[in-house]
Amino acid sequence: MLSIAGSDSGGGAGIQADLKAFARCGVHGMTAITAITAQSTVGVRAVQAVTSDVIVAQVDAVVEDIGVDAVKTGMLGDEPTIDAVARALDRLAQGTPVVDDPVMVAESGADLLDPAARDALVERILPRATVATPNVPEAARLAGVPADTGAADLARAVHALGPAVVVVTGGHREQATDVLFDGESVVELPGDRHPGGAAHGSGCTHSAALAAHLALGHDPVEAARQAKAIAADAVRDGLRDVGAGPGPVNALGLGVGRRLGPGTRVA
Repeated sequence: MLSIAGSDSGGGAGIQADLKAFARCGVHGMTAITAITAQSTVGVRAVQAVTSDVIVAQVDAVVEDIGVDAVKTGMLGDEPTIDAVARALDRLAQGTPVVDDPVMVAESGADLLDPAARDALVERILPRATVATPNVPEAARLAGVPADTGAADLARAVHALGPAVVVVTGGHREQATDVLFDGESVVELPGDRHPGGAAHGSGCTHSAALAAHLALGHDPVEAARQAKAIAADAVRDGLRDVGAGPGPVNALGLGVGRRLGPGTRVA
């Protein structure tokens, strides 16, 4: 399993969340880092993009030696990075599942996608996606429609941009129900909301788990159903006492059953 995404120095989202989700699903995780963020639970202090050649080289290294059964893309940041990732996806074997999590805004509210790069993402990445997994604000921004558009219509609008399947995640909706559209059918994937949990990294965890289940041979609906359950559990068991802001999700169940107080080491 390959994640092409940004690094979160706080360990809550991005590459770090993806690797934990891969481990939770029982698959071997590999990475191609697109950007380094100086990030904590309270905000993003700095972002440094990785050069295009190094992004492609990371993908080449794992493709040539280990192989890739599925790939998840996350934070792409700017147009040069999107171009590099599009080139890197050309290195994959034909038919390799691609899950695109169109990361635009961090849990803390920081912008993680240059507004000018939106068109590049739509033109060069979304049409390659086996499954795209935007939340409600991301889906509205990608499709250029109002944020109060119904989830099924949002999924249809994003699907029209090229991905084979779209899952609009339910974290920003009144009901925590994901909505999947495959070009023919709308499938609702209900789940429990855990308002007392911690959600930093929930979108990354969801898309990584979905990609892992595609690699394991599940069809998109079943992969999305499994990913929904894993992400919900990760929020429920989230590390609420880690950091001063929204705590990170907990895909591996670390410390469940005991309170993690200030200064507790989560290793």
